[in-house]
Amino acid sequence: MKLIDGYPQYMLDSIKKVEKKRLANLDKSIEPMSLEERQDILNRFHPDFMDSSKREVAIGPDKGEMFYNGIADLLESSSILDTSEVDLSKIDYDVDILIIGGGGAGTMAALFALENGVPLDEILITTKLRHGDANSIMAQGGIQAADRPEDSPILHYLDIYGGGHFTNKPELAKALAMDAPLIIKWHEELGVMYDRHDNGEFQELSGGGTSRNRMHSAKDYTGMELMRNIRDRSRNLDIPVLEFCPIVELLLDDKGSVSGGVAFNIETHEYYVIRAKATLMATGGSGRLHLAGYPTTNHYGATGDGLIMAYHVGANLRDLDTIQIHPTGDIYPDPVIGILSTEKIRGLGAKPLNIHGDPFVFPLEPRDVESAAFIAECEKGNGITTPTGMPGIWLDSPMIDIIHGPGTVYEKLAGEVRKFRRFGIDMAKHPILVYPTYHYQNGGIEINEKCETNVAGLFAAGEVTGGVHGKNRLMGNSLLGFNVFGRRAGIFMAEYVKTRTVGTLSLDHIDKFNKTVEEAGLKHEGKAPIILPEYRGKEALARALDIL
Repeated sequence: MKLIDGYPQYMLDSIKKVEKKRLANLDKSIEPMSLEERQDILNRFHPDFMDSSKREVAIGPDKGEMFYNGIADLLESSSILDTSEVDLSKIDYDVDILIIGGGGAGTMAALFALENGVPLDEILITTKLRHGDANSIMAQGGIQAADRPEDSPILHYLDIYGGGHFTNKPELAKALAMDAPLIIKWHEELGVMYDRHDNGEFQELSGGGTSRNRMHSAKDYTGMELMRNIRDRSRNLDIPVLEFCPIVELLLDDKGSVSGGVAFNIETHEYYVIRAKATLMATGGSGRLHLAGYPTTNHYGATGDGLIMAYHVGANLRDLDTIQIHPTGDIYPDPVIGILSTEKIRGLGAKPLNIHGDPFVFPLEPRDVESAAFIAECEKGNGITTPTGMPGIWLDSPMIDIIHGPGTVYEKLAGEVRKFRRFGIDMAKHPILVYPTYHYQNGGIEINEKCETNVAGLFAAGEVTGGVHGKNRLMGNSLLGFNVFGRRAGIFMAEYVKTRTVGTLSLDHIDKFNKTVEEAGLKHEGKAPIILPEYRGKEALARALDIL
């Protein structure tokens, strides 16, 4: 198929309609939906509201709760760990704090545990890939914080709570909003290079579902800039890290408290027994499960492991009947299907348009509502079909230069520009094609404001947790979340380990869980946690095609 500027001729024909109407569309305003309209479109088009996407969990502490099918399947599966292969009499690592996950939340926790008195050699980060290989480093658009005179943490809290459909744990939403300004101040001291105006003030943009401009960003690679500083700080302090060594199950002691975990060395296939007074679950999300059949923005290791391990020791989970489908996942060209095109593009003024070049939704609705509107427009037949048969919506990125001046796209969206340029597409000249993609795990392990779970010795922070965002997360609150709760986890674990003593280690809970699975007659394929995704069978693209 012949391509011109990266597109086949039939797509260029639609782009011509977009170009013809562009100036008129700049002046055409679509009002945000009412609460009733939002709920209606969610009910009809968002996968969270499809009966086929979830079911009741059959066993465990959350038996009877409605969770997404893929997560429920893993929660009902036997453990991947053969407990007879682990010698608990041999302790390979004995530390105060074990941190499971080397992304933003885990690294922040390590830094603040150290700052609050835990000795360097008493902290250990374990990660299944390399330190920093996580969704944290892939985040693009920005981080929210109410630090302007016309804004306040109270308004930020109300946005968080409303965006989460009023299902958030209030104390967690409060912590997220109240701690945000001090996080930004700490970042400044650390050396984070946020975008600023000529007078030195932060450039702050809007995000979907927010009432004020409070989005701090570093071009369109904010997560990379944050992790550059946070991870470098950790490395400069020589905080110990075990790479390519995922924890496969947690350890309990004879008092029923979490007391470390069993690590598996992916390269040597050895098990390591790690004893710890406090254990932090910071394993991130589950995008690589491709729930509801969607492609994903997530990194390769995002397979929901933390949920499974926490469930095996009796931790409560919540809000896993919802996932965040981001409206602007790339759908063309094929090599970038599912990869995120940041919400910052819409924050800068680009409007979503249908095949006729017409706007059909307010550009900055909350992500779940915006996604449902995209799906609805495509189901009406107003989407643009790719050569491989997938529907999409135009995101009119050339509008940005008209609004803010020539060169803004290249300056503010450098990462996006490079991504599309590889395929001959200039997003400052032509619109890009997008469709919803699985982006964020809204729910997870339930915590309190100290990052404690209902199981003694087990803390959690970051995307693996539930309650912070309720049933929908607003843009910029994921980077904020790992900073706020990673910091809090480090501080409160440092206090916790002062009085904690560890009893005799045991994996009996795993044998008991496996017996429960067997007695319930559950026969799911495979075991859990799965550690790495399986792509040798039906691939994500094929799954996505099935639901469209």
